[in-house]
Amino acid sequence: MKKVLTILSLVMLFFAASAPIAAAQEAEEGGASAINPKEIIFEHLGDGYGWEVPFSHSHRIPLPVIVRDYEGGWHLFSSSRLMHGGEYEGFKIAEGGDYNGKVVGERPDGNGGMVQYRPLDLSITKNVAALIISALVVALMAFWLVGWYKRNGMKAPRKGLGAFEVTVAYIYDGVIKPTLGAKAKKFAPYLLTVFFFILTMNLLGLIVIFPGGANLTGNLAVTLVLSIFTFLLTNLFGTKHYWKDIFWPDVPWWLKVPVPMMPVIELFGIFTKPAALTVRLFANMMGGHMIVIVLTLLIFIFTAIGGLAIGGVTTVVSMLFSVFMLLIDTLVSFIQAYVFTMLSTLFISLAQAGGEHEEAVTEAK
Repeated sequence: MKKVLTILSLVMLFFAASAPIAAAQEAEEGGASAINPKEIIFEHLGDGYGWEVPFSHSHRIPLPVIVRDYEGGWHLFSSSRLMHGGEYEGFKIAEGGDYNGKVVGERPDGNGGMVQYRPLDLSITKNVAALIISALVVALMAFWLVGWYKRNGMKAPRKGLGAFEVTVAYIYDGVIKPTLGAKAKKFAPYLLTVFFFILTMNLLGLIVIFPGGANLTGNLAVTLVLSIFTFLLTNLFGTKHYWKDIFWPDVPWWLKVPVPMMPVIELFGIFTKPAALTVRLFANMMGGHMIVIVLTLLIFIFTAIGGLAIGGVTTVVSMLFSVFMLLIDTLVSFIQAYVFTMLSTLFISLAQAGGEHEEAVTEAK
């Protein structure tokens, strides 16, 4: 514990010494107006065609750009060719407008001029690469645990693998099995995968350097797709009793005919559940990332306005709060993965209501 505190103290001292000087240099070049908090926040929280290099706002780790032009031709090249306003094979990254930050090209408009258009873009962006890395990490951890039990039987693993095994047992025995009962083994592979996938994305998002830094669970598209998987499992494997309760719920008849008030409400509830999963995970993770970025930006803003003295004090305060928020975000990463898995388990369980009774009747026949 003492070593961890020492390392954190050295890191804070480093930032306290370097951040105000860097901010002062930027202020000399362009003044306070040179710092655009909105642009910096959205750049760090959004997607991109390159991976940011730590302590450098201009350098990027290039990623593959894969686009299809308006004539149907495919183009594959490195995103480094488009950095700093570059153009390659008629493509560039738009600055401003409807396609800001996206790869665009130009095509004839039919009147002798040229018009900007958005090609079919299958590029490996930062978020796509981070998704692949997260999936590989989860798969390697699972194969690692399976391999251990194949080699050592039921002997319990230790250290990192032991922590992973304990977490698997905690989620399965504490959430999945008590809720789903006999159906636990059927849905456990998905539920355990989604827990560790979300947890891995959350934790990697808190790391500044490669392969971390991608705000995956703070991306609405990612959380929406995860929620759609839960939605499909819930409804595709729903029992007859589940669908009967939706279209003909057990309520007084005047709530069902002539105006199908309750069936409409129940049908609407099918779609509000994945929507709640989507927004809950997205909002919590996005908020945590944004708070840390804003606290860090305060260092540069106050240094640009008030100089090194005010910047030094602001650096210490901002770093203290940033470290505190990162610790909170680490806890939230576990909590949000747990909550998403727990709610998914609950929704699937509700769709299995009456299933045991129906199976018993079928077997009796």
